[in-house]
Amino acid sequence: MTLKTTPLNAAHRAMGAKMVDFGGWDMPVNYGSQIEEHHQVRNDSGMFDVCHMRVVDAKGDGVRAFLRYLLANNADKISVPGKALYSAMLRPTGVVIDDLIIYFMTEQWFRIVVNAGTADKDIAWMKEQAAIHAPNLNIISRDDLAMVAIQGPNARAKVWDVLPQTKAATEGLVNFQAADCGDYFVARTGYTGEDGFEVMLPKPMVEEFWYALSKVGVKPIGLGARDTLRLEAGMNLYGQDMDETVGPLESGLAWTVDLKSERDFIGKAALLANPPSSKLAGLLLLDRGVLRGHQKVVTPHGDGEITSGTFSPTLEKSIALARVPKDVQIGDSVQVAIRDKMLAAKVVKYPFARNGKSCL
Repeated sequence: MTLKTTPLNAAHRAMGAKMVDFGGWDMPVNYGSQIEEHHQVRNDSGMFDVCHMRVVDAKGDGVRAFLRYLLANNADKISVPGKALYSAMLRPTGVVIDDLIIYFMTEQWFRIVVNAGTADKDIAWMKEQAAIHAPNLNIISRDDLAMVAIQGPNARAKVWDVLPQTKAATEGLVNFQAADCGDYFVARTGYTGEDGFEVMLPKPMVEEFWYALSKVGVKPIGLGARDTLRLEAGMNLYGQDMDETVGPLESGLAWTVDLKSERDFIGKAALLANPPSSKLAGLLLLDRGVLRGHQKVVTPHGDGEITSGTFSPTLEKSIALARVPKDVQIGDSVQVAIRDKMLAAKVVKYPFARNGKSCL
């Protein structure tokens, strides 16, 4: 099978990246030391190729009403132009099709960013639902756009060095808000637990932007550090921490599901009819070893399973997200089966680390 490539593929190779198959995409896992890349983002700034993520524009009359029904979170929460909302999109059975971000731009235009591996499925589902509930709506896959995430305490200043024309429009953005700056759509969002921007721009312009960021000292960061950063920040990864076999309430996404308002949404009846018996919890390994996905977690209330695990460079300890019985509490002692040993771990509240420091 031929791997898909982003417009930055040649740039990664020129910068010495080690490339891997990531869900059918040829992507950089690191450019040298994964741990150095991790600390680079926590302490200064780094840039990520997220061109494989898909930008989708929903345009037309009634787009808000459509999203109100399509998504588990309530689109009515965002009324300031540029404001973003994180949500799960569910099947009628209450399982997670994808997690995504929507940006309110105008009452005729909401921008949606979906995951790479689920993009085609997501768009097909949106179009199928729009045909029934909002036939005049246009769901447009923006295959012409690329996306780069610049993250870290110095990230925003570095972006302004390269794109000074965006500073006036983006300086006042609060977290989870975006500004449309012509060729550049700049959002104060990210997947690392650090401050920074995610910049969407036309594909032909992205390589020049990447090299310009490099010139002002923004280091390229691979998928390896992206995973340790997002796990420290307690952020879910679709395909590991949730998928079409589980609901959002078992996946640490209860905060993104609005069951309080009167509105109906796809999957709501199933969520109300089937209260969850498990939940997502943070684990900190007390013994020596590394927590990894699919390891068994033994608790006083029954067994669970790690969904994402890694060594945390910030904490210098191993951490994980695990799906465990709902009665497991923060502070509980549990055991994790690693090879043929049972290792001691503690249930902790995540995020584990943010802004370069431990949260524990």
